[in-house]
This record gives sequence, structure tokens and C-alpha cells, in this order.
Amino acid sequence: MADKEPLISVIVPVYNGQDYLENCIRSIASQTYGNREIIIVNDGSTDRTGELCHTLREKYGGVSILTLDDRGVSAARNAGVRAARGELVTFVDADDRLHPAMLRTLYQCMQDAASDVSGCRFFAWHTETEWQQGVSAADGAGRTVRYDPARYLREELLQGNSRCWSKLYRRELFDRVAFDEGLTIGEDMLLLVRMLPHVTRIAETDYRGYGYYQNPVGAMNRKFVPRYMDQLTCWELARDEIRKLDGSLEHRVNTLYLMGIMLTAGKLAALPHRDRKNNNSYVRICHDRLREAMRDTEAVRGLSAGYRFKTALFWMCPSLYLYLYHILSAAKNGG
Repeated sequence: MADKEPLISVIVPVYNGQDYLENCIRSIASQTYGNREIIIVNDGSTDRTGELCHTLREKYGGVSILTLDDRGVSAARNAGVRAARGELVTFVDADDRLHPAMLRTLYQCMQDAASDVSGCRFFAWHTETEWQQGVSAADGAGRTVRYDPARYLREELLQGNSRCWSKLYRRELFDRVAFDEGLTIGEDMLLLVRMLPHVTRIAETDYRGYGYYQNPVGAMNRKFVPRYMDQLTCWELARDEIRKLDGSLEHRVNTLYLMGIMLTAGKLAALPHRDRKNNNSYVRICHDRLREAMRDTEAVRGLSAGYRFKTALFWMCPSLYLYLYHILSAAKNGG
């Protein structure tokens, strides 16, 4: 059976992943779908990840290794795609794991729906107990919904399903689109937006087959660094693309953009006073972009009451907002 099924290329970018990479690769190698290759892209790791990659290649079949010089996750994924031999491609972050039936479920979902992309839901875990509970709960394919690109944009992508992982793609799609290298937060959402004009159908199953590790040092949990501004750039680029696809969605996109600005401002506010002062140029950028985006009054109305209050305060007095946010954040975290 396996030799009649198309090859799936599983691309795993990794940076300093010595503590969790083997569990990730083991979960891929243990898939019930047999015809697969694993491409580990070691993106400039400075720990023992490089040695581990070679150990894993010897331990598990069908593993290949690419080595880059710390070029970022987008470049790593693109390099993996270029090296992929499979008709189908999927992405797995190196600290995450797959339910044993995920690849087979996504492949069957794609076949049944005659789709170009198939996706599943995920479960978040932090401890081994939570991982085992998530595996036990993911016991079937569940309900499948078929989308045309316009509906997928409205009902999935702009409702939060903007991740590139937990999805299976026809490899040929990447002849037309690629990850925007240099962007590291929001880059997967931008890729999906740019991919939509090139697909005919996307299928989503509510089966929770992807185990998302809540990494305390993951990108979304780290303190502010300049690349956190990437998410604003990605929303600006995506907004231009979405205008071409469906101009009626611009208000919704601007609402999400406003939320992204405030999330970034929150990261800045959480910094110690000296660091906030050193990053004041990014505060000004956030404020300027907020002021411009708030001209879309319908987008502002689309915010929750809490977000409307926060945006109004940040717009009127950014320094006061950052101070109050920092005090509340420190109190919440026991600081």
C-alpha cells in the first residue's frame, strides 16, 4: 500500500533544538503513513543540534540534513521545499510532535476532498502527561469541511487558522509561492494569503493531530526583540493581497492589524524601563501605525471593548499606556 501512495516530504527547521528535536523526529518516523522523507534544516544552531541531526539520520530511515548559516525560519523552510522530493509537503516545528496518524489522516482528507491543501486542528501541551492526553484524545478524523479559497479566507484564515504547520500541501504550489525570507513572525499567514489564488479547494478536519508545544522560550513567549515588528509588516503585506482577493474584507483585516499593533505594544511595555527607553523608536512606529489604522472607524468598531479601550489609551498617551501595562503585567507575574 505505502509504495502506491505519494511521497510526503516532512520539513523540520531547527535552531538550537538539542533538547527536543529527537522526540519530534521520532513522532514523524512513527507515522502510520509509510512513504515519507524527513528533511531537517539546521539553521545555524550553536548547541549540539548538529551532532544530534547526524545521530538521528543514522537512527531513523529517510532522514536528510540541510545546514544553513542562521538565515531564519522562512529561509529554512524554503530550503527544505527546494530539497523536497515528495509530491506532498508538510512543515513541523522542531519542538512540536505529531499524532501517529496525522500524515495518513491529512492525506486521506486531501484525497476525499480532491483538495490542494488539507489541514487539521492542534492541541497544546507542555508536559509529557499533557502530550499523552492529547494523543489519546485525537482518536479519529472527525468532521471535514471543504472550502473554496474565498470562503477559507473569511472563515478560517481571518479567524485565526493562519498557521503553515498542521497542513499538507501539494508540492507544486511552492513553484508559485514561497516564504518571505527575513520575516519570522506572521510569515506563515502571509504565505497562505499568497497561496490562495493558486488553489481550487482546501479541506479542514477537526481531528487534533498536531501537538503544539507551549515552549516557554518560543518566539511568541520571548521578550520584545526588533524582529517582533515582522508581524506588522506581514499584516501590511497581507492586506494588500487581500484587497485583490476580496475588498470587502479590508475592515476585518484592519481590525486584526490593530490587534497586532497592540500585542506588539504590549511586548514593548513588558520590558524594563531602560529597555523600553532604548526601544522607543519601535514605540513610535507602533503609535504611528495605530493612528493611521484607526482612520478605519469600522475596523475600530470590530474590536472588543477591551481592545477599543487599550487602543484609545495608547493613541492618546502611549507613555501612560506603556507604564500602566508594565505595572499590571509585573503584578500579574509576581514581579
